[in-house]
Parts: sequence; C-alpha cells; structure tokens
Amino acid sequence: MIVGSGVRLPVPAIAAVVLLGGLYALSIAQTRRERFDPDGSFWIQGKPPKAFEDFSGINLNAKRNRYMPASGVDLTNGTQLRYKALAVAPDKLVFTTIVVRGVSYSFRGRFLKRGVFAAADLDQDTPVLEGTLTKFKSGQKVAQANLKFTYFGGT
Repeated sequence: MIVGSGVRLPVPAIAAVVLLGGLYALSIAQTRRERFDPDGSFWIQGKPPKAFEDFSGINLNAKRNRYMPASGVDLTNGTQLRYKALAVAPDKLVFTTIVVRGVSYSFRGRFLKRGVFAAADLDQDTPVLEGTLTKFKSGQKVAQANLKFTYFGGT
C-alpha cells in the first residue's frame, strides 16, 4: 500500500489506473494515425499517351495476396517488370523497375487518397495517384509524362 496525504491505495489499484490511462492514450493515437494500405492496381486515367500505349498498370501487393497481381509494372503484351527499387508511403510512391528486353520504367508521384484502398469506396473514374512516369529503352529516356491513375482492387 502507498500511504500519502491520509489516503491508502493498494499498489495493484494504482497500476491498473496507470495501465488503463496508457491504453486509452494508445487508442487515441491509433485513431489519429489512419492505417494506409494502397495494395491493388493503378491504371492510367483516360487514354495513355502514344509512348505509353504498351503500359498496362502499376501493381502493389505488399501482403503477397495470391488473388492479386504480383507487385510490379504490367505491360499490354503480358510482360511484368518487377520493382528494382520501391518506396511506398501515404505521401509518395517512387519506383524503378528491372530491365526486361531493354525496357524499364520509373515513377515518382503521390497518392491523392489515404486509408485502406481496398475497403474504400473508390470508383474507377476518380484518380487516386498522380506523378511522372518515365520510360527507358537500353538505359536511355525515351518518354516521360505527368499522369493520373485510377484504382482497381480486384473482385
């Protein structure tokens, strides 16, 4: 027991109050920090520029969900370019792909939405990502465009 100012409190009661206060503070912090999970596919909004007609989409699959495409860039001919470098955060998406048959891509952009994309009510007409997509052939930049992308989380 702790004795002070005439009040006697058992140590377990004090520990319980401190523990409950800590749990409450943690729950407040968790609600302020919304979970971010953009896993899914991102497609160019509208018709792609001529230099990017072979570009199908950007796939993010951090959880390696077997029902979703593997992480990487898909081309219209069925080729997938895996990421050589990838950085995903609520305020950015940056990647560089590996080179396949002399072609690679890089992207630097930002997400326009937050939260868990697969659980959000996102339509396929509203952009959720924007940035600069660059195409390389044999290590040389051959195309670059500022683009917006829509989201598809699968069915």
